[in-house]
Amino acid sequence: MGHAGMAAAAVRYLRSVEAAPERGPVEVLPRPELRCVGEDERAPVGPAEFRRVLGNFATGVAVVTAPAPASTTDDPQAPAPAPAGFACQSFSSLSLDPPLVAFMVGRTSTTWPRIARAGVFCVNVLSAGQGELCRAFAVSGADKFAGVPYDAAPVSGSPRLAGTLAWIDCTIHAVHTGGDHLIVVGRVNALGASEGDEAPLLFHKGRFL
Repeated sequence: MGHAGMAAAAVRYLRSVEAAPERGPVEVLPRPELRCVGEDERAPVGPAEFRRVLGNFATGVAVVTAPAPASTTDDPQAPAPAPAGFACQSFSSLSLDPPLVAFMVGRTSTTWPRIARAGVFCVNVLSAGQGELCRAFAVSGADKFAGVPYDAAPVSGSPRLAGTLAWIDCTIHAVHTGGDHLIVVGRVNALGASEGDEAPLLFHKGRFL
């Protein structure tokens, strides 16, 4: 997609935000062909080396969830719409005033369009004993919520997973491009943390700590 198409998509997104500043579906941005260097240039850093070096930075792990869409059929035999969720290492607090958080998601993610349409999400910060839960949410196409206990976050209704260290209930505030990822900024509406002292789940050099 050319610059004109990207600009048009950005204008449509901004208009949708202005029309419904409190809550509303966020238009999924198009997925243009991305190129950081020219076709006749060699990338300064290869993906494998980039991943190897950046893997030395330990991160926490969270599961980002969004509520199921409303059913669009009157057929009682039709399966109920499922909520959305994916495992995320790139989550961070962003601003204290106003309270904002951010996470990064790949442009090719099949879960992100569902979160974008919901316009809301909940970040579930995983504890050290929830490595298997993280792996379940890292799988594409599976029923990620099968057998997973959760309730509804108080504002968005997004799944709030049981046994997590903390949860942050958000409305999508802005979406920015960042190479082959999108940077999603959320406005915090409610949050809470467990009262225990269990360690967080950490990811370092391709494995959980």
